[in-house]
Amino acid sequence: MEMFLSVAKTGSFTETARLSATSATSVSRIISDLEDYLGVQLLLRSTRQVALTEAGDSYVSQIEPILWSIEEVRNGISAISTKPQGVLRIHSRTMFGLGVLTPMMPQFAALYPDIRVELALGEEKVDLRRQGIDIDFRISPPAEAGLKRRKLFESQRLLVASAAYLAKRPPVRSPSDLLGHDLLVYLRPGDAYYWRFKGNDGDLDLEIAPRHVSNNGMVLLDLALSGLGIALLDDYTVAHWLTKGDLVQLLPDHSVTNSTFEEGIYATFLDTPLVPAKIRTMLDFVIERTSGRQRRFDVWRPPLTASRP
Repeated sequence: MEMFLSVAKTGSFTETARLSATSATSVSRIISDLEDYLGVQLLLRSTRQVALTEAGDSYVSQIEPILWSIEEVRNGISAISTKPQGVLRIHSRTMFGLGVLTPMMPQFAALYPDIRVELALGEEKVDLRRQGIDIDFRISPPAEAGLKRRKLFESQRLLVASAAYLAKRPPVRSPSDLLGHDLLVYLRPGDAYYWRFKGNDGDLDLEIAPRHVSNNGMVLLDLALSGLGIALLDDYTVAHWLTKGDLVQLLPDHSVTNSTFEEGIYATFLDTPLVPAKIRTMLDFVIERTSGRQRRFDVWRPPLTASRP
């Protein structure tokens, strides 16, 4: 059943063979045996592709929750163990993963040598159950059912630019002044981009025309440091360069965001009766070092990939 589900998801005997450390011939034979046992054809095979039959599609929808339940039982038994061990699959937003999680990895590895961390970074939304992820570090609380969360900290977003950029452009004294500047904007769904402001003069949703757009905060940070415009980034990710004077904060008397004003970092994981020891260990380790108002600034280390003289 696991082999068939893999073929259904990847659409490839070869890829399933690679993931299972076996041969494509063995995979094909196992699927054929399953079809003979069930008395129905599950896959349509050709030289170019593999596709699900109607029966195959129905079978996938029925066996996936069964296999997930079996995995949950296996994880529950493992969670009883007091010794943290095994593969720990983590997904994180890029800025937090590079600047906070990565610098912690050497100490975590020294304390827990029997845990192997697989750390994936990205801005996309992930499905923990389907993708086999143990912990997802997000900037907003989870909305999906069946998930738990632990809040690490809240953060603010700041408008920043290099002194060199600001020296040659008009001053920014109010949100509307930004419309005459080069804006470095985080990629979001839809055609329109907005920055939301709260200040003594009231609330404002400002529609902006980006000069450059990226789905990666490190790109926006690098562009701002290079003098290409004004970026909106989390406070703890720019504090180092603000202290050095490489970046300058704009409109400090305003709160600003491109989404909500209540964001921070949340550790998200599956809501199960027993949380495996490896997950509990990582959560406690990270929270001990980051939770609270000031610690997010203390633990941040400029990523080596973004280091500047």
